[in-house]
Amino acid sequence: MLTGKQKRYLRSKTHSLKPVFQVGKAGVNENLIKQTEDVLEARELIKINILQNCAYDKHTIAEELASGADAHVVQIIGNTIVLYKESQESKQIELP
Repeated sequence: MLTGKQKRYLRSKTHSLKPVFQVGKAGVNENLIKQTEDVLEARELIKINILQNCAYDKHTIAEELASGADAHVVQIIGNTIVLYKESQESKQIELP
């Protein structure tokens, strides 16, 4: 579980990032979860954009992706989800 201070730090790092994935009307599937895991291992911190034609709730999508990829939801703002997972091989972000 991330503390408030750690979440603030990660939100400041996320500001310049572009969304890596988009979730459309199909919602979350196994392929998206697997790709999210792989990208999180490489980058540790990612943004995911939810398209307007998506029929699912953004909080549900965030929880499904986070639990499937064993990651933490840092922030949900608008239609953007920010996920963080500490990398095992290529650690880049040092949390306070």
